[in-house]
Amino acid sequence: MMNGNPLLAGLPPVHPGAILREDILPGVDLPKTEVARRLGVSRQTLYDLLDQKQPVTPQMALRLGRLFGNSAEFWANLQRDFDLRTLEVSMAAELAAIEPVAA
Repeated sequence: MMNGNPLLAGLPPVHPGAILREDILPGVDLPKTEVARRLGVSRQTLYDLLDQKQPVTPQMALRLGRLFGNSAEFWANLQRDFDLRTLEVSMAAELAAIEPVAA
């Protein structure tokens, strides 16, 4: 298991689209169509992100950071953490077969 926050141990990784859908969008008084328009993306692109069918790309991270006043790094880091935690599980056997070297 990756080194990280011990409070997160055993919890499934959270896709940034779920955070956007569950935490961010309910706090803004805008319909999803307007959010998509302000982001400069199609409604389908936004819905795919919210449904966790698409990742947060660097371009989308820049858009989301600008729209919601946080940062592109916030969104990119959420996606990176999700990807690493998801891959770590699916690659467990492959990773276990790699013999580490001392640095």
